[in-house]
Amino acid sequence: MSNNIVDWKTITNFVIDAFVGYGVPREDAEICADVLLESDKRGIESHGVNRFKPIYIDRIKAGIQNPVTNFEIVKDFAATAVIDGHDGMGQVIGYKAMKMAIEKAKKYGIGMTVVRNSCHYGIAGYYPSMAIKEGMIGMTGTNARPSIAPTFGVENMLGTNPLTIGFPTDEEFPFIIDCATSITQRGKLEYYSRIGKQTPAGMVIGRDGTAKTDTDAILKELNTHEAALAPLGGIGEELAGYKGYGYATVVEVLSAALQQGNFLTMLSGIGENGEKIPFHLGHWFIAIDTNAFMGLEPFKKTAGDIMRALRASQKAPGHDHIYTAGEKEWNVWCQRKDSGVPINPAVQKEIVAVRDELGLDYKFPWEE
Repeated sequence: MSNNIVDWKTITNFVIDAFVGYGVPREDAEICADVLLESDKRGIESHGVNRFKPIYIDRIKAGIQNPVTNFEIVKDFAATAVIDGHDGMGQVIGYKAMKMAIEKAKKYGIGMTVVRNSCHYGIAGYYPSMAIKEGMIGMTGTNARPSIAPTFGVENMLGTNPLTIGFPTDEEFPFIIDCATSITQRGKLEYYSRIGKQTPAGMVIGRDGTAKTDTDAILKELNTHEAALAPLGGIGEELAGYKGYGYATVVEVLSAALQQGNFLTMLSGIGENGEKIPFHLGHWFIAIDTNAFMGLEPFKKTAGDIMRALRASQKAPGHDHIYTAGEKEWNVWCQRKDSGVPINPAVQKEIVAVRDELGLDYKFPWEE
């Protein structure tokens, strides 16, 4: 085994113990670790242990995220609910809110919950997966720090705002589409920075309207509003960037209007004097019970038939496989389940620093 591969048991226990060390109750820390590592299990490095320290630990230490989560139900109305997360752990808030939507769907066929005053809730695809395990369709979205410029604009206004949907099929893996409404997202740019990669032209626009490629500069300029992410489709209308812009706006409205939460530039995380403040993010969750329609097994069969037909369609020259959403992530899990999570040198240093600061008793493969 490579010396940068940490087995799942070790990394899971470490992440749990680290969260506990910074004040997160153990039961909540287990949820946080499960959501965080689900990213690495699916090969989505931009939201896994890469973000463990800078997005969660550092924010707790900075006092802009509460390690103890106060999950307040503001309004509970049959198939819907409004929740205030009071700037607690986003994964805990997301888990409990989706669980609530699922329970409502079991009773009413459909359930929807909305959240205000939350923090980054990790990989969005985790929450539809919860519904899928119950034989349901799951949907979620969240707003985020302003990053995307509207079509024909250059100012970062909208978050990367994923529109995420998943449902069961009769195959080994479900269908889950989990992606930002921008071409790329901050997490991917942070990952590019860690590995020293330039940002491909067309993903980021500068104040002068030209494409930017210097990843480290982009990460700084996203905060100073000198750079903005292009919406899905790209800069301008030629490649239909207005579609990504429109979907990002849908997610923004559902993440703010129903729960009366913050939106757009209110989510910058920066106060009037340049100080760090809580992000006050909003989320929404929908669970739909297939048994309230024609039943789970018929649904899974039809969904599976659609996936198989798509994959069996004619391939483009030079390509021997057509993928459906969730398939590549399943393949990564099949490769990693018996080994563990690969951790790059920059994250290795962060993990060691957290361990030493907390005085935890762990020795990692790269130290041998």
